[in-house]
Amino acid sequence: MLVEPRSGLLAAWGNALLAGLVSPDEAALAIVGEDAVHRVDGLPGEAGPVGLTLALGRLRGLGATGFRVALPVPGHPLGLSGPPDFNARALEAEEAVVAYGVPYGLVPEVTEAGPAGDLHVEVVWRVLPVREAPPADVPSLGEAERELAEALRDATAVLSRLDVAGSGPVAEAAMDAYRARAERGRDVLAPGYPPRAVRVLEMAQRVGLLVSVAYENGHGGAVSASEIAARGEALRPVERLARRAQVAAYNAYVEGGEVRR
Repeated sequence: MLVEPRSGLLAAWGNALLAGLVSPDEAALAIVGEDAVHRVDGLPGEAGPVGLTLALGRLRGLGATGFRVALPVPGHPLGLSGPPDFNARALEAEEAVVAYGVPYGLVPEVTEAGPAGDLHVEVVWRVLPVREAPPADVPSLGEAERELAEALRDATAVLSRLDVAGSGPVAEAAMDAYRARAERGRDVLAPGYPPRAVRVLEMAQRVGLLVSVAYENGHGGAVSASEIAARGEALRPVERLARRAQVAAYNAYVEGGEVRR
């Protein structure tokens, strides 16, 4: 979770664009990030793929008033509302964007080529019909903040007892990388999001780091089967709540109308 999902970038900067806080070119540049190119395929009225700038303008012209994020995984259709075809594609990608105000969603298909360290990444966003219904399991910002803080306390206590968090060179390197990114003053979300949404997303990213370090740091002191199982039981709900918090932060504009003009 140290890197924002592409769906989060598209939704956040798309919302900033709809709010008049950034230009189409600024939004497109932020969404593409370090990727080589993004295209959008399947837009009504277009015969083939088009660039992000044109696509965002077309969606706005069709009536889109906001964008929200879905981050589903097997067993947890977080942010989805159907129909089955869209849900299946979003679940395969583990992310999607749903437009608010028009019945369309976008699912990224990512293609990578080249050697490690010099990857050429292209993204095609597939536009598909969506059902206009409340998304699954999306909390409010306040709810997400409270439950994530509580889960983090519980998980930290369990992981510390099992000696699997915050130790070893892998953990130290991950923490150093996170601190370096924070010190560079990286932007979180897009212009106009309220401070609470930024705070919730930052907390979700920190929790994601903890989960990643705990998984990547081997079994640590958890040498018995029961201790390994306890670690998994501690991490799974925290990971789930971190994703819920991410979605709540990205969706603050649509769910609460909180982007400031």
